[in-house]
Amino acid sequence: MATANPAVYQAEKSNIPWYLWCAAMAVTSVTIGAHWDVSWHRSIGRDTFWTPAHLAIYACGVLAGIACGYLILNTTFRRVPELLASSVSVFGFRAPLGAFLAAWGGIAMLASAPFDNWWHNAYGLDVKIVSPPHTLLMLGIFAIDFGTYFLITAAMNRADGTLFKKLQWLLLYLGGLMMVLTMFFRMEYTWDIKLHTTGAYISVAIGVPTYFAMLWECSRHRWAATVSTAFYSLFLIGLILILPLFPAEPKLGPVYQPVHQFIPPLFPMLLIVPAFFMDMLLDKTREWKSWLIALVAGPIFVLTLVAAEWPFASFLMTKAADNRFFGAAYLDYGTPSWSYAARRVFLNPEHGLVLWKGLAFAILYASISTWLGLALGKWMRKVQR
Repeated sequence: MATANPAVYQAEKSNIPWYLWCAAMAVTSVTIGAHWDVSWHRSIGRDTFWTPAHLAIYACGVLAGIACGYLILNTTFRRVPELLASSVSVFGFRAPLGAFLAAWGGIAMLASAPFDNWWHNAYGLDVKIVSPPHTLLMLGIFAIDFGTYFLITAAMNRADGTLFKKLQWLLLYLGGLMMVLTMFFRMEYTWDIKLHTTGAYISVAIGVPTYFAMLWECSRHRWAATVSTAFYSLFLIGLILILPLFPAEPKLGPVYQPVHQFIPPLFPMLLIVPAFFMDMLLDKTREWKSWLIALVAGPIFVLTLVAAEWPFASFLMTKAADNRFFGAAYLDYGTPSWSYAARRVFLNPEHGLVLWKGLAFAILYASISTWLGLALGKWMRKVQR
């Protein structure tokens, strides 16, 4: 893979390039579309492929294709000096590394569309989020996410002054979107009725600390993890408040619950608590070895999350949470009245040795995830192409 000398951004170049905004809009579109699509399925059921939610999801691939196609073609054929100097070569084409990654993601996303439509026609409504076409779709989404992340990080690493600050906040915004998406794909494991089992905390410990540490290192912002999780929390609360304003009725049976509006997602996990403590830890331990930081971060992440989420989950099971803000009263049409979710009781709550054994595994995974995030973040601080 051949490379060229990276261009140096001048201080007076203080505007973010349009293709970075376009790539960020692609991630925004799929983040909104994914939650909208799940709400559609929970409220209406299987509908035509051409729903607005599906269009929002696949617009991500189109927007990523526009941004990355411009970068690849403009750099390869027009050989713009500034773009050429911050590019790598792949199969004879030249562009920043993130453009190739995001372009592949866009192709994978668009290829998954007819596959997903056939799957639904053959098997009906998905029982689980992780189906074969959705797996291809998820790979494409994460390729676009990380491709955009690389593009913004590389631009930030070459920038200074006003442009650096603008790119830093764009990176934090993207980090918030990525937090929403990574928790979206953990939805089946973090349902509110499962928050008194260690499986929920293990699923979060595998990966979320990676995002925290990576974003903290890449962004050079003291409160990077806190800012990204605040965005995640506000995003989901916004959906809880907005989606039920729009009417919807089930089109598939059996219908167990009366539904007359879009069903919003569940209240976000209180990830802002461990995020705050992780930011504090990373700021105070700048000179420590990564493995030592990770060793301390694992227990801090898991124990602060459990300390906040465990009693809050108990609150969500009460009548006090049956309101428009916390959204505990919203049930999708396919939820039987005898189910755990309808009766507002925890599913197989864990206690004693089983609980502590599970939390020990969560701490181990959180430590490994933190170490990986620190390593990725430090490497990405050096990326300029």
